[in-house]
Amino acid sequence: MSAALRTAVSTLPRRKFYYVRRLLAILLPGLLLLTACGGTAPQPEPTSQSAGETAKFDSLKLTDNGDKKAPGVDFDKPLAVIEPTIKVVSEGSGDTVKANQVAKISILALNGTDGSQLEDTFPNEPESLELNDELKTGSAVIYNAFVGAKVGSSLALAVPSQQSAPAASPSPSDGATPSPAAEPTQLLIIKLLSASDPAPVLDKPQGETVTPPAGLPTVTEKDGVPEINVAGAPAPTALVSQDLIKGTGATVKESDTLTVNYVGVNLSDGTKFDSSFDRGQPATFPLTGVIKGWTQGLAGKTVGSRVLLVIPKDLAYGDAGQGQAKGDLVFVVDILGVK
Repeated sequence: MSAALRTAVSTLPRRKFYYVRRLLAILLPGLLLLTACGGTAPQPEPTSQSAGETAKFDSLKLTDNGDKKAPGVDFDKPLAVIEPTIKVVSEGSGDTVKANQVAKISILALNGTDGSQLEDTFPNEPESLELNDELKTGSAVIYNAFVGAKVGSSLALAVPSQQSAPAASPSPSDGATPSPAAEPTQLLIIKLLSASDPAPVLDKPQGETVTPPAGLPTVTEKDGVPEINVAGAPAPTALVSQDLIKGTGATVKESDTLTVNYVGVNLSDGTKFDSSFDRGQPATFPLTGVIKGWTQGLAGKTVGSRVLLVIPKDLAYGDAGQGQAKGDLVFVVDILGVK
């Protein structure tokens, strides 16, 4: 089991925890193995469930410094575990977290050997953890630790040390290869800042119709699908982000993940190069993972909006373009959901 666990979590970075946005996703395979090796998976209960070598947390003491500053942490060193271990170590006084809610969390990552800091997300926007069936299936350990915990709680998660792969011996006569150094156990303190029901994803834009200024590409609708006419529209000197329908939902942040329907055409000749409508389903993506014109043009908009984006090529795919998308681009984007 230990070797399998080390293999499962071997994708963890070997230096600084610069991956925090994807941290829990990276840990899930190892935690799933912990459940599998234990025999019967724990069943969801109305209280948070611990897992692993929780006695190793007996010396752990936290000093709360609020929601935007990492807590003070003291524990007997070195901390070493041979299996992923998770437990609520400081109980909050807020509402109990329910299944299918979205938890907002901040993370402090420490070296288990000497307590040195590896990463601190407390000053930043909280991360989101969806407590849905996918998480429940992928890792009952993580799911059961959060579901039933109270808002304001702090959870400790210890990740076992990782042995680096030994270097291949150049020849049998070289003798034994020295054992590689193991990465230390890593201790994560995760504060549960809030939990709320996920906002529903809309079927179509909802809000107040806005009349755009003259000189932009025109947009009509046929059978619920926007159609873009670029005739007479000049090349943009800057990014244009124009509401066609002003939604009344949540405001989009650059750190959010969006669910949208969209159509994209080239400004030069109106050639359509992409459309989620043609594929028959909305697209979901992090706003930080798209072209700059989308990131800059959709941040600050609201769920339910239909947005016209006229994007200069330097905020799109540059002079080279990508596939059929070339030069200045025009999109109509329906913002249906955010998380």
